[in-house]
Amino acid sequence: MRIMMMVVVACWLGLAFATLPPPGEEARAQAQEKAAKSAWDDKVAAYRLCVAIDRTAADYRNGLKAAGKEAPPLAATAPCVDPGPYASQKPAGTK
Repeated sequence: MRIMMMVVVACWLGLAFATLPPPGEEARAQAQEKAAKSAWDDKVAAYRLCVAIDRTAADYRNGLKAAGKEAPPLAATAPCVDPGPYASQKPAGTK
């Protein structure tokens, strides 16, 4: 029984300390492409949030004006910047 346990533990230790080969050029390119797409997705999300905040603030101010109340002055904020369409990082002619 002890021998069986030692064999199992040795196998688990072998798996735990095993190393994978370094990623190939194609895997690195895919990882870079995925990172670029993720960064673009983050910019699009930030832009959509900015537009939604502006729309909500405008609706609030219009609601105050409709109720006959004076709206507070606008706070200075950065304008919303549209990131544009996604541009692939892959060189032309590659899959």
